[in-house]
Amino acid sequence: MTKISLNQEQQVTTSAQGAADIRQLPTILLRRRFLILGVSCVVMSAASVLAIIAKPTYQSNMQILVNSNLSEAAQSNTQVPDSNSQIVDSTTQMKLMLSSKLLQKAVDLLHSDYPNITLQDINGQKEHTKKAPLEVTPEAGSIAANKVFNQAFKVSFNDDDPVKAQRVLQALQKVYQNYNKQQQKERLNQGLAFVNTRLPQIKKEVSKAEKNLEQFRQKHKFLDPEVQSKILLESLADIQQQLQIARANLQDVNARYDNLEQQIASSSEQNTLISSRLNQSSRYQALLSEIQKTELALAKERLRYTDDYPSVQKLKQQRQSQLLLLRQEVKAITNSSKEKPLFKGQMVGVDPTLVDEFILVQTTVLGLTANEKNLAESEQRIRSELNKYPSLIAEYNRLLPKVESSHKNLDQLLQAQQSLGLKIAQEGYNWQVLAEPSLGTYMGNNRLFLLVGGAVIGPILGILAALILEKFNDAIYSAGDLKKLTNLRILGSVPKLPSHGVKNRRLGLPWNRRRSSDSSVIEATTKLPVHETLDMIYQNIQILKYPLHFKSLMFTSALPGEGKTTLVLGLVASAIRMHRRVLVIDANLHNPSLHKILELSNDWGLSLLLVDETTTDFQDYIQPIHPSIDILTAGPEPEDTVKLLSSQRMKELIELFEQSYDLVLIDAPPILGTVDARIVASFCNGIVMVERMGKVTRTELTQAIEIFNKLNLIGIIANEVSNSQKVLAS
Repeated sequence: MTKISLNQEQQVTTSAQGAADIRQLPTILLRRRFLILGVSCVVMSAASVLAIIAKPTYQSNMQILVNSNLSEAAQSNTQVPDSNSQIVDSTTQMKLMLSSKLLQKAVDLLHSDYPNITLQDINGQKEHTKKAPLEVTPEAGSIAANKVFNQAFKVSFNDDDPVKAQRVLQALQKVYQNYNKQQQKERLNQGLAFVNTRLPQIKKEVSKAEKNLEQFRQKHKFLDPEVQSKILLESLADIQQQLQIARANLQDVNARYDNLEQQIASSSEQNTLISSRLNQSSRYQALLSEIQKTELALAKERLRYTDDYPSVQKLKQQRQSQLLLLRQEVKAITNSSKEKPLFKGQMVGVDPTLVDEFILVQTTVLGLTANEKNLAESEQRIRSELNKYPSLIAEYNRLLPKVESSHKNLDQLLQAQQSLGLKIAQEGYNWQVLAEPSLGTYMGNNRLFLLVGGAVIGPILGILAALILEKFNDAIYSAGDLKKLTNLRILGSVPKLPSHGVKNRRLGLPWNRRRSSDSSVIEATTKLPVHETLDMIYQNIQILKYPLHFKSLMFTSALPGEGKTTLVLGLVASAIRMHRRVLVIDANLHNPSLHKILELSNDWGLSLLLVDETTTDFQDYIQPIHPSIDILTAGPEPEDTVKLLSSQRMKELIELFEQSYDLVLIDAPPILGTVDARIVASFCNGIVMVERMGKVTRTELTQAIEIFNKLNLIGIIANEVSNSQKVLAS
């Protein structure tokens, strides 16, 4: 068999489908117009329903000012707060105000007035597609000169009840204020945790140190041993000085006393008698003893107090009284001696003043002696006490620093507590309500917004759905895409044709007298579709056969159901009007359809003709439907179609058919899925592919073209091209 090669090799484009070209957008929208219209209608219907059931909305508003106080270190290190920090801070505050923890507290407060209210009713999480009723938006904020960040927030709540909207914000206001106080308290407690833990311990140390010092002072009966030792040293020096003076005075008085004794002794023996009687007088000795005691007590008191002190004055008066009594006693003893003289003339020459002076000196001696003794004892006692003070001072110097150190630590801790508390109280965030929640104001019912939104969003969603579907759809919809993808000749674009018997023109050719005039056979000719595009395709094929003739043409497709059988019958109608005698063969042995369309018998046909290798007369297997048209149906389905179609008998039959007819058209099975079409193609002069637009994909078509790459594939027919695609293509 002679095969006609094409003048140039056909190339197959296997590139994957890219994104839809913008120039193809009108084509895509027109092709998907029903999808776009459907989505638009659904969205518009939903918007209309929402507009009908929409309730009026009331909005209540309040303003809250958030102060963020920077610490002194931050103020000294930062010249201008970072704007990014300001944004993050605003975001954090809004999240905090909308936190479920705070909103739940507001819900708990509202339960008394609205028992059915829930957290979802406030934050809007029940309906994710619905705008949240509660909103917090930042308003105009400012950064003060002292680097204190201020940000005002507007808190609004929408509800169909204006009173409820206001009460919700009032509950939130109370929650925010309580939270602010709680946060300040927590910040203060956390910041002062160390101080508060350390403070009782320091106070306990202070109390213990003070107690030890107080016990030391009470035990030794002084406040400061160093001061007391200095006082004792001063007292010792004073006593030593007084002792020297007393001893000097005593020496002088003793000398005076001795002198008076000599004077009295030299003046008369009566003085000796008076002195003897004075020494023998018990009252005189008792008075002297009393005077001595008084002098001793007076000396002791003078060591402690001045002469103006009452006890010193009392002792001095007591001494004067005792001296007066002593003088009286001496006078009485003296007078007694005068009344009973021992001998005449004994009292002659005795000076009374000497007697008084003698008595005075004698008492003075007694006083000075007592004073000297007392001063000596005081000196000894003070020296003994001073020996104890080094150890007492050492112990005192050990106790006092502990008290001072503990007091210093306590003062520092209290000062730190005060300054840290003030610092913590000034830092952090403070929430202040600038505008109280107002009664809800009418905001509308959003019906117009819903309708306009539905009218706008519906087509947009429809277009998006169409573009998404188009992006994931690999199907081919136009002859131009066929040509770009396959680089084959486009023999024609055929609209959707009826498979049989609708509005077909009569062929208008005389019936051959050799043929039967059976009405069933004549009726079969009415099944042939007639269309001007089929005539154009036939002419295109005729042009391609120059200078050789295509005696046999195989029509196939990538997939089943692409309309190749209908196109074959249409080309038959075009061929016989050109006075050609045509044989149509149904080579789809697995799924034949030609006999169904023409309503012919399939009890015999190609399969039986291939099996019957003995006969050379094929007329018994042919079913004529027109003087110029013969039909060879597929016949019963054989067990092994590949064996029959690849046999030498098939090749001989096609050569015999080419000799008997002007044109042999073979309706072959699809390329993908079976090898039957490949086998039949090797026996034909030319191959024509029929692809239905919107059914075959680029991948499938590429695979089919690659199979026939080395065969005589003369072109491709775009089947069921819509009118819109033709208009856009033109």
